[in-house]
Amino acid sequence: HHASSNPGVALHGEHLAYVIYTSGSTGRPKGAAIRHDALTNCMVWMQETYQLTDTDAVLHKAPFGFDVSVWEIFWPLSVGVRLVVAQPGDHRDPERIIELIQRHGVTTLNFVPSMLKAFLAYPDVKAKTRLKHIMCGGEAVPATLQQDVAECLDGAHLHDLYGPTETTIHVTHWWCRDDAHRQIPIGRPISGTRTYVLDGELNLVPQGVAGELYLGGISLARGYLNRSDLTAERFIADPFTEGERLYRTGDLVRWREDGQLEYLGRLDHQVKIRGLRIELGEIEAELLAQPEVREAV
Repeated sequence: HHASSNPGVALHGEHLAYVIYTSGSTGRPKGAAIRHDALTNCMVWMQETYQLTDTDAVLHKAPFGFDVSVWEIFWPLSVGVRLVVAQPGDHRDPERIIELIQRHGVTTLNFVPSMLKAFLAYPDVKAKTRLKHIMCGGEAVPATLQQDVAECLDGAHLHDLYGPTETTIHVTHWWCRDDAHRQIPIGRPISGTRTYVLDGELNLVPQGVAGELYLGGISLARGYLNRSDLTAERFIADPFTEGERLYRTGDLVRWREDGQLEYLGRLDHQVKIRGLRIELGEIEAELLAQPEVREAV
C-alpha cells in the first residue's frame, strides 16, 4: 500500500547511517550509532588512499554484524567498482574464497589475521589469485604475516587497518612493508581523525611510553543507542579541542620513534576471537543464566 516512488527523505551528515552492536561487559550488547558524515569520511579516505579503478572487484564476505562489511559494500559501490557478494559462511572456507576470486577477478578483500594465515596455506594460492590489496584488521597482525604474503602472493599489498566499532570501521592505517624483524604498527590516523596517547590523568605521554589510545574527530560515533550512561563513560570531553569529544579505546599503545603507533594490548578484560570483540563479562552473564551453573555458584 506504500507509494512506489522514491520517498525523498532529506538527509544530513548528523543522521545515522547504521547501528552495529558490540559485546557488553554486563552481558547486554551495546549499539554504536554511526553518522553519515563519519561513514562518508572513511569511504572517501579509502578511495583516495587505495584508488580502486574499473578493473577492480571487491569481495564482500564479512558477516553483517562486523563493521568491515560496511566498507566492503559501500566503498566499491560509491566509486562504481564491481562488488562480489559471497554466500553466508564463505568467509570460513579458503577454497570457496579462492573460487570466487578466480571467477570474478577479485582484486581487493579483507581478512582477519587468523583467516589470512589459513588462506595463504591453501595449495596453489599464488597461481590462482591476482590480488592487489589485502586489508587486515580485527586483531593484532603478526609480524610474520607480511612476510608470508610477500612469499605467497606476488604483487599483493598488505594493509593493517585499526579501528573500534565506535569510531567508524577504521581510524589508523599502516601499509605493510618488508620489515619482518619488527612488530607491525597500527600506523597513523586517517583523514579527519585525531589520535592521543594519554596517561590516567589525561596527560600526553612521551614517545616510547605506553598509554591509553584516545580518538577524536569526524570518525566518532554519536554514542551508544539509548545508553547515555555508557556513552558518557566512553565518550569524554576533549581536553585539547574545545567543544569536541574523545573516545576511550581501552587499548594500550605507544608512539614509536618513526612516528607510528604500536599496539601493546588491552587495559581491560576484552578479548578478540577471529576479529570479533568479546567482553568476558558477557560470557560470565550467559553462564550464570544457566540454572545448573547458578545453583553451583
